Formats: sequence, C-alpha cells, structure tokens
Amino acid sequence: MTRICMVVFSHYPDDPRVRREAEALSEAGFFVDVICLKDQNQVPFETVDNVSVFRLPLERRRGGKLRYIWEYLAFILMAFSRLTSLHVRHRYQLVHVHNMPDILVVSAIIPRLLGAKVILDLHDPMPEAFMAKYHFPDAHPVIQTLRFLERLSIRLAHLVLTPNISFRNLFISRGCPPEKIEVIMNSPQERFFSLDAQSSLRAEPVKHEGFVPMYHGTIIERYGLGKALEAIASVRDRIPGLVFHVYGNGDSVDAFLKRVTELDLGDIVHYHGRAAPEVIAAAIKSADVGLIPNEHSLHWDLAVPTRLFEYLSLGKPAIVPRTRGILDYFDEQSVCYFESGNAQSLAQAILDVYLHPEKTQAALARGMIINQQYRWKLQAANLVALVAELIGRDPGGGGTELRATD
Repeated sequence: MTRICMVVFSHYPDDPRVRREAEALSEAGFFVDVICLKDQNQVPFETVDNVSVFRLPLERRRGGKLRYIWEYLAFILMAFSRLTSLHVRHRYQLVHVHNMPDILVVSAIIPRLLGAKVILDLHDPMPEAFMAKYHFPDAHPVIQTLRFLERLSIRLAHLVLTPNISFRNLFISRGCPPEKIEVIMNSPQERFFSLDAQSSLRAEPVKHEGFVPMYHGTIIERYGLGKALEAIASVRDRIPGLVFHVYGNGDSVDAFLKRVTELDLGDIVHYHGRAAPEVIAAAIKSADVGLIPNEHSLHWDLAVPTRLFEYLSLGKPAIVPRTRGILDYFDEQSVCYFESGNAQSLAQAILDVYLHPEKTQAALARGMIINQQYRWKLQAANLVALVAELIGRDPGGGGTELRATD
C-alpha cells in the first residue's frame, strides 16, 4: 500500500494548492494523510474527500516578525513529532512538504533517513515574499538567512515542485539543480472553475445590469486593492451602473473598508467577505471582468496568480499587471494588461474593457485557448506521474486498508 503524508503550515482543506494535490494523489490510488494547522472551529482529525487530516493545536495569529518565527518553530517541532509517530505506524513512501517556511522540510528527516522520498513544494520564493511583506532590502541579514535556508531545504528534498517557470528559473539561479525541480501550476479545479461545471454548482450566477468588475482573494496591502479602489473612483463617472464586488478576508480588511469610505465608494463597492469556491465561481459568472491589481514587487513580478486561470476557465476577461511571470504564459493579445502598481493605468484598462467589448472578447478567446494548455486535469496527471517515478512504482494500491486515525 503506497502511503503519502503532506505537511503544511496552513489550514486544510482551505489551502487550495495543497487540497488540489492531495485529492489528485488520492484519486490516483495513493493513501494520503495531511498534517496541518488547526483552526478553532476545526476538529483534530477528520477525513475530507478520502484524505486523512491531522490538525496540530497551534493557532495562527496576527503579529509581527517574532510571532511568525515563533509559530514557524513551534509548528516544525510539532509536525516533526506527529510525522515521526505516524511514520512508525504507517511507513510512508513519500513525504510532501509545502512551504512556507522552506525549512519545514526538516520535519521529514526521520522518514527520509528510514527510506522515504521527500518532495519540497515551493509555493513561493520565501526571500522575495518577505521582501514584499516587510520591505526588507535584498542585502538584509534576514533575506540572506532565508536564501541559505532555501538552499539547505532544497538539498534535503529528492524533488522540488513550484508553480511557474519564473519561480523555477529563480530557484535554479540560486543553486537548485535543473533536473531536480518541476513545475506544477496553480490551475483551478475543474469541478468548480469550468464552464461545464457550472450547471452542477449550488450557487447560481446573479443577473445584473450595468458594468461589474470583481476581485477575490486575500485582502492585504500588497495585493493592491487600494490601487483598485483608486481606479474605480476615477472611472465611476464614465461607466454607468458601475458596481465593484470584493470577496475575501485578510489582515487589511479594516484598512480596505476605511479606504472605501474615504473615496466615497460605499454605494458601488460591495464587500462580501470570505466565500466558498462555488460562490466565487458563480460570482465570476456574474461579473464582466476580474481585477488582479497586485502591487509592484520582485515577488509579484515572478508570480502567476491562480485567479487569472479561474477567470479564463469561466469565460471572463481579466485585467492583470504586466509582469514577467504572467508574460511567460500570456502574450499582450490574450489578457488585458496594466502597469503594475499604477492606479491610473488600471483605471484605463477598466475603461478599455468597458468601451471596447469586441477587442476584449478577442483577447478573451485567445486567453481561453492558452488556458486550456494548463488546466488542472493535465497538471494533476503530471503530478501523479512524477510521484510514481520518484517512489519507483505505479500509482494506486487499492485494497480495503482502513484510513489512519488519530
């Protein structure tokens, strides 16, 4: 029986990349366990869509750098203990560790020494993410330390995964062997984000009049919602019936709502809070365009937002920053670009989508064709093949073995 354990400093099933990958491996016949954080409303153990979830009693709280460091260290120790205990009982063939932090890979050291293979899944380059979050300069000792830990973590893994070409090239430039790293993209699951899936969703699209841009995702400063509000404010008098829908939660919700009031946008900005994937999918179907207003940073210059694929998968145009990561996949004729971090450029892009629907639809048609090359069905098949090759056996195992229990 082929058993896999995933370890992630996040909540399951809330983390979309972890859930997609865990379910893909489970559907391929592997037995999959997940060790993760426990939210106050979650139980310590449960089975979610045939994936066994072990939650550790550590709650993430808002705080500064020291709080992050403490949480990381506490989780590494707790994950090391739980994973070692589970490995003694179940003998995992593979441990799949997700960053951040990169050094969480050390929680798998005992299974590795006992013969298990280790995958390190680098969702984001941690030095660049910290530079964007805390405005550290490149030469800051924290950034240098994170790069050292990144190299060490990659050395401890047998295989490294990352979501896009730009991230892969960055890790290779810092010493990761090219043959050791593969791209598994953050494509959305088709059961929620595909035109064929819409008929089976519980949430139905809402009919509307006027022009409706939308945003969904984490609400934090570097995701650029402040710039989006400035852009909406500057075009409101030129677009009749303009309504901006926002979905998500995060550390900057209060600042976002305050900015809505300051710009006198309370009548056209509708904030819905956090929403389930089927609700987001229905909202996308109801919108005219999706906004991805990320602020300018080295991290965002390399990233490819999952939201772009979600919009295209549901037949909606997206306005995105002109960055290296996105341009690796989508040319100027396939999505609607604006200059990263520039509210006026974003406002002009919104106007262009509104004023030139034929041009927008032509770009959308091309973008949807490109998007088909990266849909999750293909990414999942690649993931399963990589795992099977790494552990030296075919996926599956079947059988009637009981799932792990806490």
